[in-house]
Amino acid sequence: MRLRVYFEDTDIGGIVYHSNYINFCERARSEVLFENGLSPFDAESRSGFVVKSLKCDFLKSATLGDLLDVETKVLSVGKVKFSLLQEIFKDGQKLFSMEIELVNLANGRPARLDEYFVKLFG
Repeated sequence: MRLRVYFEDTDIGGIVYHSNYINFCERARSEVLFENGLSPFDAESRSGFVVKSLKCDFLKSATLGDLLDVETKVLSVGKVKFSLLQEIFKDGQKLFSMEIELVNLANGRPARLDEYFVKLFG
């Protein structure tokens, strides 16, 4: 997914706030679902994905106006959870890397993961 860094994403010096890299990755995961006619949360079944853990590596800063590419790859799949590697690049140079583990919930409880969702991120 390609996105642009806006003023709201930065501090007064035009440098992206550290937490916004995580937001950019969240947008990319959500966009995969939206592009396939799905939503990150289903209100009817009260199901969706929640973050169990994440590990971030901040390598270089992005700045106001930069065009960034967020890439997402599946690392592992379990019965109710899966792990992704998400990386953010500017002009082919890696700025940020994050490993994230997501758990599928339905009605507030862990629920079996549908293979269809995992294939979307592959």
